[in-house]
Amino acid sequence: MNENIKKLRQELGLTMEEFGKNLGVTRSAISNIENGYRNLTEQMILAICNVYNVNEQWLRNGTGDMFVEDTDSLVEKIISDYPLDKLSQTILKT
Repeated sequence: MNENIKKLRQELGLTMEEFGKNLGVTRSAISNIENGYRNLTEQMILAICNVYNVNEQWLRNGTGDMFVEDTDSLVEKIISDYPLDKLSQTILKT
């Protein structure tokens, strides 16, 4: 998991400080995690997944896509794939 944190941070183009700040931890905490000196807690895993829209299975074991598809883009894809009337589109978006 520690390597995946570094891959994620680099993919997002964030410094350790920026990445940690969004999670409420310091740059040194992120450094310790990336370098394997500290393990991720369950709370930190959930925070990373929520804040950065990360696929938990990818974070834990490298399987699947790095990111979870955004709900808004998923709704737009459904609307474009299926002939929905305006009322159905509104209900789906809600």
